[in-house]
Amino acid sequence: MKAGIVGYGAYLPMLRIKAGSIANIWSPDPEIEKKLSSEKTVPNMDEDCATMAVEASRRALKRACINPADIGAVYVGSESHPYVVKSTSSIVGEAVGATPNMMAADLEFACKAGTSALQIVISHVLSGRIEYGLAGGSDTAQGRPGDALEYTAAAGSAMFVVGKKNVIANVDETFSYVTDTPDFWRREAEEFPRHGGRFTGEPAYFKHILGATKGILEKTGTTVKDYDYFVFHQPNAKFPLTAAKMLGIPEEKVSTGLLFPKIGNTYSAASILGLCAVLDTATPGSRVLVTSFGSGAGSDSITFTVTDNIDEVRQKAATVSKILENKEYVEYAQYARYKEKIKGV
Repeated sequence: MKAGIVGYGAYLPMLRIKAGSIANIWSPDPEIEKKLSSEKTVPNMDEDCATMAVEASRRALKRACINPADIGAVYVGSESHPYVVKSTSSIVGEAVGATPNMMAADLEFACKAGTSALQIVISHVLSGRIEYGLAGGSDTAQGRPGDALEYTAAAGSAMFVVGKKNVIANVDETFSYVTDTPDFWRREAEEFPRHGGRFTGEPAYFKHILGATKGILEKTGTTVKDYDYFVFHQPNAKFPLTAAKMLGIPEEKVSTGLLFPKIGNTYSAASILGLCAVLDTATPGSRVLVTSFGSGAGSDSITFTVTDNIDEVRQKAATVSKILENKEYVEYAQYARYKEKIKGV
């Protein structure tokens, strides 16, 4: 392949809620804070999938140092697009100064929509149809009050400029693994998603994460030892570490991109936010394997090799660790108001 990441950007809302604050509403327990130490991001009243994607894209463009008018395609993956009929990608494209003469589309495939968008733009660049493309994932995930999802469904965005010049991470290969597995769904006009319980783990997440990861290793003739970093979709803190163990991957190769305990599950942005965290620390020559997972169900694996340009580029915009420092905690009532769970207000 002769295409890669030219710039990358991450965005996370400043607001946070601790899992214990949610649990105290539905399962009061004086020891709950000790039992549940994780927290998640909360979108403010003026933040949605589109606004977060715009901010992440602006940071990606700062690192790319290109004229936004040279962007020939914008694709945004999400399962929380603010409009049912009106595109997020057109909002993002115009906000960052991209040319009107561009390809643009919104994508949905649960939590792998971000990597699907990235695959499409990579293909456009490789074909020579466009010089630069902008792609990624952005979500303000939903969870029914009191449901298990409410403890993890978070918000965040990661966007990437893809091109052939001044690449900071070459795309080596991509591979996808998809089946019809009904583990999680939300029908049109339904406010909250539902999950298929026993389908969530073995027949859904692990089958597809392992299927895609093993597939790309076989396709490229590589092994776990050939990679310095692995990033898996992170619906919780346990699943990606379990998948790594099943594949014989040392935990230290997964820890850099494992953001869940600090931000929750950012859905279509989850695996690629982990990629941003890796790019913040990786050295030239490092090899990275990213595997997303989207319910319904499917996984995309993409492998990268970091180039010598990374050191010059990464400090041009806020790193993930720097973004994580800026936070403010809210309690459940404020969280419920911002997530519009209180009706008639």
